[in-house]
Amino acid sequence: MKFLFLSTLFLFCFFLHAQAKNIEELLSNYKAATWKSPLEGTFNYRHCPPAKIKNNAKYPLLVFFHGAGGRGNDNKGQLVDAGGIIAFEKEDLRAKRESYVFAGQVPKGERWVDVHWNLLGHRMPKVPSHSMRMAFEALDAFVSDKKNQVDRNRIYVMGLSMGGYGTWDAVQRRPDFFAAAVPICGGGDKRLGGKISKLPIWAWHGDKDTVIKPSRSRDMIKAIREAGGKPKYSEIEGRGHNSWVDCWRSEEMWAWLYSQRKK
Repeated sequence: MKFLFLSTLFLFCFFLHAQAKNIEELLSNYKAATWKSPLEGTFNYRHCPPAKIKNNAKYPLLVFFHGAGGRGNDNKGQLVDAGGIIAFEKEDLRAKRESYVFAGQVPKGERWVDVHWNLLGHRMPKVPSHSMRMAFEALDAFVSDKKNQVDRNRIYVMGLSMGGYGTWDAVQRRPDFFAAAVPICGGGDKRLGGKISKLPIWAWHGDKDTVIKPSRSRDMIKAIREAGGKPKYSEIEGRGHNSWVDCWRSEEMWAWLYSQRKK
């Protein structure tokens, strides 16, 4: 019995070590950087290029907004939390989709959007949060850098939970910047549905989500449709506050996202 327990413990520890090593290997593809704002503050982010880059070619960019669990100052949590970096690797974004990835990190105690998550609705704050402001500053600099061969017509945004709020906030502040958006279990300002009615959007939510009510996504989809838009919406039956697993497993979603291009 004791031998069985020790063997199980050893295998568990070995698995954790192997997983941690694998994540560190994956993180090595993402260069760590810190943006120093010309206004005030600093902002940690990571970015990675496509696996192969040809001269004079342009490539899509995925902007990822992490959830609350990824907050901190280690410049790793934004990709590790919720298994984002593993999902991106499984989809082979760097080679199969030939994509850049940009992922910033919100410090502890702060948010992508300065609103409470338990509200059934909110008005978009007049000014973006510190993290959102600096994310846009860093993103603008990244896209403008000639070393990064980003296709400005194929910049996509995706985020989960707190980052789902961030995704809605980002597209409502800059409706003409992105080519498509995938907000996962988040919420936005439904009064501004018309502002993003022409943007390709595919929202996801679990119908059993008690952390952020599915009505937050339903309300946004309804507002956009009433404004003449045609957003896609997947509400996962029996799913709680982790509908990102369904989203990331959907090959249809990835194919749809990377097929979008600004007109």
